Amino acid sequence: MTKSNPDLEKDVQNLLGKVKKIQKQGKFDLSTQEDLSVAIMNLVGIEEHLFFTATKTGKIAYLDVLNQVREMRKTLLKKIIKDYEGEAWCISKHLLAASMRLNEVGTKSLSNNQKQEAWEFFNLAYKLYSLFWGINLGVVKSNSIKASLKEMGFNQAEFVNSQTIATRKGNNFFDKLGELVKKVVDCCIE
Repeated sequence: MTKSNPDLEKDVQNLLGKVKKIQKQGKFDLSTQEDLSVAIMNLVGIEEHLFFTATKTGKIAYLDVLNQVREMRKTLLKKIIKDYEGEAWCISKHLLAASMRLNEVGTKSLSNNQKQEAWEFFNLAYKLYSLFWGINLGVVKSNSIKASLKEMGFNQAEFVNSQTIATRKGNNFFDKLGELVKKVVDCCIE
């Protein structure tokens, strides 16, 4: 059984309180932000496809379109990521991209009747998506990531092993972030 992280729990509770207060005032719509994050994921995917199309066909003109899509993605990402330190911008972009790709791999596994494998990919995708929101809502700070992972018993090698993360059960760092996203980022609010 892992210990809880009181600082993370306090940050989550404080954030939920602030969000509820702002939502009551009608000034805060994270459902739109969630839609925007998914649009950004798709723009990253378009960038990737344009890169592959350019290199596979040898047609450099695809790079012009890629650059336009990249500029659009950067503009939209700025609407979610207001303040960041270090490499939080790039980390956020890659968290969205990895989440999207894992979701696609999960969907392909599901269409091949590999439900358990699909579930593991979807679970990992959601954990990365939750980490994106944890960072960009200010709940996850660089010092709490390391402390939370250490508290869960992960060393660096285990952290990059997706099977280890996917099979961990309990009230850990990713579970708490996932609960936060469920409570705060609701795409069904109109």
